[in-house]
Amino acid sequence: MEYALIFITAVLVNNIVLSQFLGICPFLGVSKKVSTAAGMGGAVIFVITISTLVTSIIYKALLLPNGLAFMNTIVFILVIASLVQMVEIVLKKTSPGLYQALGIFLPLITTNCAVLGVALLCVQRNYTLLQSVCFAFSSSVGFTLAIVLFAGLRERLNLTDIPQSMRGAPIALITASLLSMAFMGFSGIGN
Repeated sequence: MEYALIFITAVLVNNIVLSQFLGICPFLGVSKKVSTAAGMGGAVIFVITISTLVTSIIYKALLLPNGLAFMNTIVFILVIASLVQMVEIVLKKTSPGLYQALGIFLPLITTNCAVLGVALLCVQRNYTLLQSVCFAFSSSVGFTLAIVLFAGLRERLNLTDIPQSMRGAPIALITASLLSMAFMGFSGIGN
């Protein structure tokens, strides 16, 4: 039951993008097409889950016992950067189309604050290794849900007649805020 609560809370109630506002750059930048958003979501699921697993192990096995917990941010950044490079190499070899579609945003996963934020939240909340992996997977699924929903809304907006002054970023930001408000309706679930 504990893991189900972590999952539901991370996906819906405390959505990493729509409630905690982490990962806004790729959320706004890669959400013009659903296919690209889904690909980015898949990459984020992999990177957040694996990086949180590795950073949790490093934190609990190396940093905490040796009194180096203060170095967690620097170590986490190095681990995340290495993992993103690995994902980039794998995508380039296995899925060149997705690699091209993601373009500059794939290297930006390295600086995606959602990836580092999830790893740091696991440390702050003193999660066990299994809880950390569950939270990381759930948060990244929440990220994917948000970006795919937002991309679908943006695709629909492209088919509508929007005043010239509202096209592009203004209507995207208004849509994102409405989506965030819709997710606020889930806030009674986790309490």
